[in-house]
Amino acid sequence: MGQLAEDAQALMAATADVAGEKVGEARKRLAAALEHAKEIAGRVRDKTVQAAKATDEAVHEHPYQAMAIAFGVGVLIGFFVARRRACKRD
Repeated sequence: MGQLAEDAQALMAATADVAGEKVGEARKRLAAALEHAKEIAGRVRDKTVQAAKATDEAVHEHPYQAMAIAFGVGVLIGFFVARRRACKRD
């Protein structure tokens, strides 16, 4: 996402001296889209940090339950991976 924003800003800078109504309109739309994408990325980042903090608190409050859940998820993933490999051999 960051690379895409940098590329878009470089494109806007490269076309800064290009005259024309269509180019100007496209640059405005691109700038608006970049701003909107930055806002969305900021909201996603904030929600991710919030969820990570909540998870950290839950794990610290209930460590044994968290370990049991992690073990169960690991067993399920191992079961599905082993099953998939067995199906590929046949």
